[in-house]
Amino acid sequence: MSGPGLSDTERSAPRADGWLATRWERLNGPARIGGVDLARGLAVLGMFAAHLLSITEPFDVLEPDTWIAVVSGRSSILFATLAGVSIGLVTGARTPLTGDAMSTARGRLAVRAGLLWVLGILLIATGVPVFVILPAYALMFLLALPLTSLPARVLLPLAAGLALVMPFVQIVLDALPFWSTPIGGPVSLGLGWHYPFTTWIVFVVAGLGVARAGVARLRVQVRLVVAGALLAALGYGLGAATGADPGAEAASYLGALWTVRPHSTGLLEVIGSGGFALAVLGVCLLVCRTFLAWVVLPLRAVGAMPLTAYTLQLLVWAAVAAAVLDRVGDLAGFRALLPFWPLTIGTVVLCTAWALLVGRGPLETLLDSASRFAVPAGRGPRMDAAADRRR
Repeated sequence: MSGPGLSDTERSAPRADGWLATRWERLNGPARIGGVDLARGLAVLGMFAAHLLSITEPFDVLEPDTWIAVVSGRSSILFATLAGVSIGLVTGARTPLTGDAMSTARGRLAVRAGLLWVLGILLIATGVPVFVILPAYALMFLLALPLTSLPARVLLPLAAGLALVMPFVQIVLDALPFWSTPIGGPVSLGLGWHYPFTTWIVFVVAGLGVARAGVARLRVQVRLVVAGALLAALGYGLGAATGADPGAEAASYLGALWTVRPHSTGLLEVIGSGGFALAVLGVCLLVCRTFLAWVVLPLRAVGAMPLTAYTLQLLVWAAVAAAVLDRVGDLAGFRALLPFWPLTIGTVVLCTAWALLVGRGPLETLLDSASRFAVPAGRGPRMDAAADRRR
């Protein structure tokens, strides 16, 4: 979740413009893609809402009481798509790195993936009753590494092809008897199977393709909105017109495939929610071309340290539930405490203050330092020093 950062020479160079100015520059400078941070911040807070609020489903634009259901499933898919964008930015953006520079970037991403998996397992061990996305996130990082040398003209059709094929395969994988065995449950948690990497890699590959296309380019941003909206309309429209109900999903292969239900990994969900993620990213990028970039600065700050924000939410949840409730896993009891707004506002304020006064988030710093230590820079072409600020 963190980029390769500055070179050793640049990090050791004296700063003439002061500590606060460098922090402001890191969050708001021209090398930073604010729209990516905004989208990531929305994804993180959307997952907060999915965890902490009682949601009336399905989403219906004509029924305001259901509008909060927009976060269900879609926030985590947006998060996965942005993982692909981040991987693309730290491996060269529009022009993939080559030689030792690419090997170094891949090695550091692999180290981060391992650390994310360990952190995910530790968060699961707290007993907080949510499906932690980090194990799946880590596996998708690893699966994406061999694709980082590919251009957008290959990655985007690949993502489309996987989107059309993998939902057919996913139904078979989900029905394997293995998941009902004594070790099936622990393995499912370790793989983050609620977000099955076998299908969710579609969103990572799409995000990687967007980064290679040039996510900072105006025409790419406009195309994201248009293409994403069309895909969302196609998926959700077909779901509304012909989609399977929960009974049909359980009764037949076709019912399980032809659904837009959140977290179903059905064909219509992959198309509709994948398109939704692309459209949201495009809108965020366009918003940050205007004065509204300053209005949404607190959300961008959350998006600049998503791992810290996500982890902190779960740790606070575990601590409060352990102190107040009979058990940490009491989801209804914790939601009854009305934690969403205190946790959300607290996270936004803390991340904004940290970004402006300290800089990179603490967990992002830890992962970056560990990956640099484990994989020193190669002797080939230097990696883009602005990559950290772009992502």
